[in-house]
Amino acid sequence: MTPDTRVNQLQKRQEINVLGQMMNMELTVNSLIDHAARYHGDAEIVSIGTDGNPSRSDWATVSERSRQLASALRTAGYVQGDRCATICWNNVGHLECYLGISGGGMVCHTINPRLFPEQLVYVINNAQDKVIFFDKTFLPIVSNIRDRLETVEKFVLMSEPDEEIAVQFPGLLFYEEFLQRGTPNANWPEIAENQASSLCYTSGTTGNPKGVLYSHRSTVLHALVAAQPDALNLSARDVVMPVVPMFHVNAWGVPYITAMVGAKLVLPGPGLDGQSLVKLIDSESVTIALGVPTIWQGLLSALDELGSSAQSLKRTVIGGSACPPSMMSEFRGKYGVEVVHAWGMTETSPIGTVNALLSKHNTLSEEGRNKIRESQGRPPYGVQLKIVGEDGHQLPEDGIAQGNLRIRGHWVVADYFGVEPNQTLEEDGWFETGDVASINDDGFMTIRDRSKDIIKSGGEWISTVELEGIAMGHSAINEAAVVAASHDKWDERPILLAVKIPDANITEEELLAHYQGKVAKWQIPDRAIFVEGLPRNATGKVLKNKLRSEYGEVLVNKPAS
Repeated sequence: MTPDTRVNQLQKRQEINVLGQMMNMELTVNSLIDHAARYHGDAEIVSIGTDGNPSRSDWATVSERSRQLASALRTAGYVQGDRCATICWNNVGHLECYLGISGGGMVCHTINPRLFPEQLVYVINNAQDKVIFFDKTFLPIVSNIRDRLETVEKFVLMSEPDEEIAVQFPGLLFYEEFLQRGTPNANWPEIAENQASSLCYTSGTTGNPKGVLYSHRSTVLHALVAAQPDALNLSARDVVMPVVPMFHVNAWGVPYITAMVGAKLVLPGPGLDGQSLVKLIDSESVTIALGVPTIWQGLLSALDELGSSAQSLKRTVIGGSACPPSMMSEFRGKYGVEVVHAWGMTETSPIGTVNALLSKHNTLSEEGRNKIRESQGRPPYGVQLKIVGEDGHQLPEDGIAQGNLRIRGHWVVADYFGVEPNQTLEEDGWFETGDVASINDDGFMTIRDRSKDIIKSGGEWISTVELEGIAMGHSAINEAAVVAASHDKWDERPILLAVKIPDANITEEELLAHYQGKVAKWQIPDRAIFVEGLPRNATGKVLKNKLRSEYGEVLVNKPAS
């Protein structure tokens, strides 16, 4: 090597090591509300209170009150990193807590009020919450567990002062009075983007809930990507109604995304029945709504009852569990509403995949495109997926092979809150989701089942998700769940637990006949059992462990023909 060559190589290395010369601004939650207030300050925020009455605000007002809340918390002695809990519906007060707590450098811990009292006590004590902000609806819950909370110093009711309630709950503070302790439009504190911004606990069916501690950086990056056209596709021209609760995975990031894009926001409060939602969609010209399948079942029924065509509604994002194909068809065929399938978890902030068709799919028939729409979609930039076998080795992405789904990315959990480090991820550094899935060569991922729910009959796998979707396609069925039952010959076989729509007249034989030609004969459930309702956890997911416990022996000594 000549001296000149060495000099040239040294110069190249020096050039490579030069840092980019761009501004470095922290990615923080308070930057989102600052943007919304400055450039979309008059965009409306419609909020339904616990009394059912609507109120109207805007991003400028929410910004001012969020800053005042952050200032009030500092005045009360709380410092960056302190956890402040909320037990609230989707309303403007909860939005102010979202932004004011995190924007002030504290951690907004959203609590699901549907947890059992023991779980509520556990998550509050585990998080070491210092303050609880709660809606009037949840006063009995908070009163019941108050004496068991180890670290909570202040209880703040989200209302104006109420002397009668104050007598019932000694030491209670009222939100509007507490807010006055702060300075309106106070300056935000300096926050590093890797500081914690919010905390949400899983609602697993076994063991204690686990905390997932999001950072400002992960939250902003998630919002940036989730707003994109091939994700949730939100803009300042949208009117967005998150029906998914703000106490569940940060309402899928919608409060942050809508602040980022400056969209009008419609917060439906406690009234999540179909008729209430239809009236809000029509009165506020909602263009996109987001929620779980059970919510949209009620909405479709209410549209019929009220004679509404939901004219303004263009899209609905469905997650939480697989959307029955029949529901997708009804939304699209009858109302012209695009159904966007998505998948994620508390541990993934939650966006993991969103179903957006590719340009090459334009040449497909409508039936072909609908088949693709039934999958949970493709990962956006920022996350990666893979499927692995029982031996941990990666499986092919051919749309056929199915295995354990793993994920990694910029907004995926690294360690559970309060758990010993390096105990959460697999040895390869990926997060094990607990889902069984397949991925095709375009990256479209299809959830086949939860690993604990998939049925293995005579050595062959049967997807409960597929069987449930077929059952839901019958006009007489309102809800369905498929679980494994023990079998003398095949080890286990599928059985269907079905909830009829009111006044429906259908027999077990008729419902099982509905499967003919839709799946292989050996995959058809051995029994269809009609039940009054399905047990659900705090986020509305069916508790299949309870169903297996109750119905798991119905086939013993009764082999299928």
